[in-house]
Amino acid sequence: MNSTQISIVIPLFNEAESLPELFAWIERVMNANNFTYEILAVDDGSKDESWSVIENESKRNAHIKGIKFQRNYGKSAALHVGFKAALGDVVITMDADLQDSPDEIPGLYEMIVTQKFDLVSGWKKKRFDNALTKNIPSKFFNWATTKMSGIQLHDFNCGLKAYRKEVVKSIEVYGEMHRYIPVIAKWAGFPKIGEKPVQHQARKYGVTKFGWERFVNGFLDLLTISFVTKFGKRPMHLFGFLGAISFFIGFVITLYLGFAKFAYNEYNMTQRPIFFMAILSMIVGTQLFLAGFIGELINRNSGERNTYLIEGKIGC
Repeated sequence: MNSTQISIVIPLFNEAESLPELFAWIERVMNANNFTYEILAVDDGSKDESWSVIENESKRNAHIKGIKFQRNYGKSAALHVGFKAALGDVVITMDADLQDSPDEIPGLYEMIVTQKFDLVSGWKKKRFDNALTKNIPSKFFNWATTKMSGIQLHDFNCGLKAYRKEVVKSIEVYGEMHRYIPVIAKWAGFPKIGEKPVQHQARKYGVTKFGWERFVNGFLDLLTISFVTKFGKRPMHLFGFLGAISFFIGFVITLYLGFAKFAYNEYNMTQRPIFFMAILSMIVGTQLFLAGFIGELINRNSGERNTYLIEGKIGC
């Protein structure tokens, strides 16, 4: 029988300076609340001494476990692997840069256990990030995601989140879709999503690992999630429907032109713009239908998507 109450999944990349302090802080919180726990540190191909720190810390504290990627795959990959390895009844994620406070863990845990939330997302009301490069764009992303998903959260991208075990074992996170885990969870059938204001701290060591490209990727990921969750298992429902409409419109126009030529003796039908529109509409319709058909074949024969080369493991 599993006796682990909390699994703390920490994706990291080049955070050797902050890890000892973070592990010690988590340990103090866990011991003060008598939690049974594990810390899963997922090293996303760090180039510094992060893995050596994890190895040394695991010798000091058996609750600390580690997984090291052969190369850098990204935060979503690290979370996916961490979720698969997690044993706790409640899984909590946090960043390794000390900007997320472990003191928030008991409150997040209680919201999952007592209030029966499927997922609780942290909300950094007061942020210490750069307003121009992070705060303002984040507010815009949160607004757009709320409008598209219907989930009322102030901070989708907060790394500090808590989940019921069933949630992390049921969802798949890949690419750069970690920003939209609440959206993925909702569409996977876990609608009870809460929010907790959490303390945000200024970065103590190193520099941020994210640049402007993450905002462009964020919009693309949101569109991808919207499509995949609605039509990923049935692409023909979208492409086939659109293709049928397009082909039907072109076919009706072609019938009209043919009828007009023979019934009213009209000439130069093939020189009219509407003729080319009809041909284009039927071609596009056929291509969309074929895209849906090919998508169905790929969907039925797809292999494992989330496969990563792992260089080392500790305690997993």
